[in-house]
Amino acid sequence: IFMQRKCKNISVFEAHELIERRKNDPEFVILDVRTPAEYEEARIEGSILIPLNVLPLALSELDKSKTYLVYCRSGNRSLKACEIMLANGFENVMNMEGGIIEWVRQGFKVISG
Repeated sequence: IFMQRKCKNISVFEAHELIERRKNDPEFVILDVRTPAEYEEARIEGSILIPLNVLPLALSELDKSKTYLVYCRSGNRSLKACEIMLANGFENVMNMEGGIIEWVRQGFKVISG
């Protein structure tokens, strides 16, 4: 029986810990699925930008064997992104609940520009 894999939701605290632990790990990717304007405003250091609307087209360029931490503004777009990725054969995908809004609210660092 084929089971649709569920996206693993993690808190900003778990995400921060994971990012710190895997900072120099080339197998770990922080994926921002917001718009370029949002990305310029504030983003998590080391993240790559692939807006949700172009994600389906960009999937072929991503390595399915890597681990992805996906975030957006509030957690809604990133959840959709995780579902798209899981449906396309990615296995290690996590959604950061609360998005960058919650990340900033908890005092974690962002970069801009």
